[in-house]
Amino acid sequence: MATETELIMDELKNIKDELHYIKAHMIDVDTILTAEEKKLIDESIVNEKAGKLISLEELKNVRSNA
Repeated sequence: MATETELIMDELKNIKDELHYIKAHMIDVDTILTAEEKKLIDESIVNEKAGKLISLEELKNVRSNA
């Protein structure tokens, strides 16, 4: 009986270790970009460098004055 319990405990420890490894190496799905999202970000960076973007505050002002 003690040997069976020890085997179960060893297996549980192995499962726990594997779970910790999986959690440590799991990819956050919110950080994966689609091709379209990557393209939009690249375009946004180009527009920012060109000074074509406006601030949220400016956008709010334009909307409230419309």
